[in-house]
Amino acid sequence: MTTSATPVLEARGVTMRFGGLTAVKDVDLTVGPGEIVGLIGPNGAGKTTFFNCLSGLYRPTAGQVRVAGAPLPPRPHAAARAGLARTFQNIRLFPNMTATENVMVGSHVRTRQGLFSAIGHGPRYRRTENAARTLARDLLDFAGIGRHAESAARNLSYGDQRRLEVARALASEPSVLLLDEPTAGMNPAETRQMRELVLAIRDRGVSVLVIEHDMRFIFGLCDCVVVLIHGEKLVQGTAEQVQADERVIAAYLGTPATTGDAVSATGEEG
Repeated sequence: MTTSATPVLEARGVTMRFGGLTAVKDVDLTVGPGEIVGLIGPNGAGKTTFFNCLSGLYRPTAGQVRVAGAPLPPRPHAAARAGLARTFQNIRLFPNMTATENVMVGSHVRTRQGLFSAIGHGPRYRRTENAARTLARDLLDFAGIGRHAESAARNLSYGDQRRLEVARALASEPSVLLLDEPTAGMNPAETRQMRELVLAIRDRGVSVLVIEHDMRFIFGLCDCVVVLIHGEKLVQGTAEQVQADERVIAAYLGTPATTGDAVSATGEEG
């Protein structure tokens, strides 16, 4: 999908070093409005490190990340207020809280309560909590797990816990959602449900950037696919262009590939 509108998420020259190790080197990436972008690469390619730079968990050693044209705030909670939400490779729910309560946590980044109202559970506090609960129920229905609204998160199936984490991320009302391996450990039926959910999220006007090892999931879902290898961008293009690129095949088969002058499959320098 090509758009001339301001990108909802843009990385330019992002580099992340840990001492003498360069985990991510000079990576560019753009996610446009209404776009689903896939980020793939072999294990150790730097995908999660790059995700952490995009979400404010890490401050890049060099380069810049922008959300809706503005620099990414340096703290995750500030990044969430700027319109960026993410899930994690390892599920991070509050296991003893209900599904509804878990999603309500995600909405608190958008709430505004005075100290005394919160302490005394005054009218403003009650209005805010009721609105957050209503939103949580709506998002649970949207994610297909509304029947578990009052169930403890620990009692949900693995696939439902994944969808619950997505619903919680959506509660912050993001403009772009970062999904870190959302189908990891899922069976084929759960994977299909996750694909339908991601498409429905895009239909709600939320752009999506997704890391995933399931190539069938990525190539059947994304408008654009970016390949990282050894922390550098190797290829960017449509699913068809990326699948046909010999450098991608070499990277996944373990054959040496040249990354020094990586050029995108669309002909743009990467």
